[in-house]
Amino acid sequence: MGGPQQVFESRELLIALTLRELQTKYRGSFLGWSWSLLNPLATLAIYGFVFGILFGAQAPIGENSNLTGFAWFLLCAIIPWNFFAVVNNVGLAAVTDNSALVRRVAFPREILVFSNVVFALVQFGIELVVLCSILLVVAGAPILPYLPLVALLGIVLAIFSSGIALALSCFAVYFRDLKYLWTNALQIWFFITPVVYPPSLAESQLPNWAQTLLQINPMVHFVGAFRDLLYHAQIPDIQRSGIVVLSALVSLAIGWSVFNRLSPRLPEEV
Repeated sequence: MGGPQQVFESRELLIALTLRELQTKYRGSFLGWSWSLLNPLATLAIYGFVFGILFGAQAPIGENSNLTGFAWFLLCAIIPWNFFAVVNNVGLAAVTDNSALVRRVAFPREILVFSNVVFALVQFGIELVVLCSILLVVAGAPILPYLPLVALLGIVLAIFSSGIALALSCFAVYFRDLKYLWTNALQIWFFITPVVYPPSLAESQLPNWAQTLLQINPMVHFVGAFRDLLYHAQIPDIQRSGIVVLSALVSLAIGWSVFNRLSPRLPEEV
């Protein structure tokens, strides 16, 4: 059974697998890692045009930043959401895509998941740097004092996402159709999280029981915390901060427990 100590002892393998992912990500692409800079800009343009111009969506005024652009409001949420989705998608396939390694070599197999998480975290960090630079230079948002908290929140989100990815990576070995079901599940999860619409819209349109369900969705609070820091230029309240930290710890504990329970049979099943 694996655990934090075994993962730490195998950190050289973790680094090697992460570097492999980084080196092969854009291999053969003309623009290479420039796509990590262009992707958030393309996302800003597409979603800003569709929701901000075509649908005339209005963003709330930033409480301390006085930001008003819907594109800024959207980007502060969709970049963290995309990171969450990427971690789970690549984590789900981490074991099945490395079946030969799993069958032939004895090592803490959760490293396959964590290497993908670290890889996605590097790309997420680049996108956050681009976003923060735009908010500071172009939009003039006073977010500089909150950047360390943004980085910390990104790590907490990575922990939360890792827990889900650990469980999914094992389930995908036993149930190969899971990747198709999970794609649909993520789409549903996306639309029940206020990413492309303000939370006030859900509060005004949904019945009380639906609002309660919305509040137990951890991604609602992660998205809200990123918007607090980057869009509103304020520290998330204690309740929201507590929920995101607790969600991350519970997710990692459950995900790792599931992985440890199912991983001994992975070489036979993969």
